[in-house]
Amino acid sequence: MEKVRDYSFIGLAIIVAAIVLGCAYTYKFRAENIITVTGLGETEFSSDQVVWRGAINTESMSVSDGYAGLERSKQTVLDFITSRGIDAGEVDFGFVNVNKMSEPVYGANGNYSGQRFTGYMLTQEFIIESGDLDSVEAVSRDISSLIAQGVQMDLWQPAYYFSELDGLKLDVIEQATKDGRERAERIADNAGGKLKKLKKATIGVFQITGANTDEEFTAGGSFNTSSRNKKARITVRLEYRVK
Repeated sequence: MEKVRDYSFIGLAIIVAAIVLGCAYTYKFRAENIITVTGLGETEFSSDQVVWRGAINTESMSVSDGYAGLERSKQTVLDFITSRGIDAGEVDFGFVNVNKMSEPVYGANGNYSGQRFTGYMLTQEFIIESGDLDSVEAVSRDISSLIAQGVQMDLWQPAYYFSELDGLKLDVIEQATKDGRERAERIADNAGGKLKKLKKATIGVFQITGANTDEEFTAGGSFNTSSRNKKARITVRLEYRVK
């Protein structure tokens, strides 16, 4: 009687194992009926906003003389900018930084003996934000000529932006999704299958690089501001069930 029970238990275990293996195989079969593709969306566009920064510097032995000299240089810079077609309202001058300057002093034996006051350095930054890219570019190229007139300046490269970036992102994502679906349909057709509903979609990192450059993409996403003409690019990973 005990042997019969043992055999019954073994038979039941075999049946359960078969069912489990059968379900696992069915799940594996279904899981494999998925097509995964990556769609690409990209477009080239031109910036419509420019931001350009610079700074005026003046050295003086007194703060008051420094302020007077800085004001003269500021007016020279502003006159130059407006003469190139840029409205004075688009030029924003920041606050004035005053730094006390000194230099090290060494004795006859070469030992350090302290600091000697050499004057003040006054610095005032300015920024131009404009949609007139051509005029700002011309100013940024030519303003260094003021150095010959005694104006001390630090100048930065213009930065270019696009005001409709949110809409552009949506357009590129739509393009990448369409591209991915077309790829998936082609694969399914060639395999004798048919796409079902989308199972999963994962959007990649949005990349903005200079147009016609070999600028590299970054894991966190590139955001080029140095090029006036740019390229936007994004990938979308799509998973479709297939029947």
